[in-house]
Amino acid sequence: MKPLQRYLEEFGYDCILPDLPLTFQDVEDATWLLDELLNEMDISDGQKVHLVGHSTGGLVIRKLITDSEQVHKIGRCVLIATPNQGNRLAMLADKVKLYTNIYKTVRSITKKRIKSYQLKNDDNIEMAAIAGDKSNLLLGRFLRQHNDGRVEVESVYFPELTDFATLPYGHKDIHHQKETAMMVDRFLRLGKLK
Repeated sequence: MKPLQRYLEEFGYDCILPDLPLTFQDVEDATWLLDELLNEMDISDGQKVHLVGHSTGGLVIRKLITDSEQVHKIGRCVLIATPNQGNRLAMLADKVKLYTNIYKTVRSITKKRIKSYQLKNDDNIEMAAIAGDKSNLLLGRFLRQHNDGRVEVESVYFPELTDFATLPYGHKDIHHQKETAMMVDRFLRLGKLK
């Protein structure tokens, strides 16, 4: 996320890049840490904190909106390459329990687990999603639909989004692109990606 942070800072944003445990821990653990960070923020004069997450980080944002008492502090949100409808690769990996017992975040992004989160949308929080459609990773060949090498485009979309766009990048590089940062900036300022 550091390239995206640099671009957004060039556009005038004050960015905080929290180090969330999104490899060996469940989404719930990262959500709790983000909630603590939000709780510690002293926000005055009606200011809001905008949230931007890549991949599983987007699910952390959605879980935070569902569970936190701090939602009044949240402005607009952008989810980049987030498997909102679950991840087919994670469902395959979940069959190997030893793997998902180590890499707990993988089991957090299965369709079944995401449904169990009972994710809610706050009507006061506008949310956009950006999907990639350049399948440039070997694992992308195991996916049936258009994908970014890890996440299918149709999994990124959900009906409650304010806006949705697709860019020609893969999962590991979409959040490093200036074009992505420009879309994020536009949505945070104007409420639309394009």
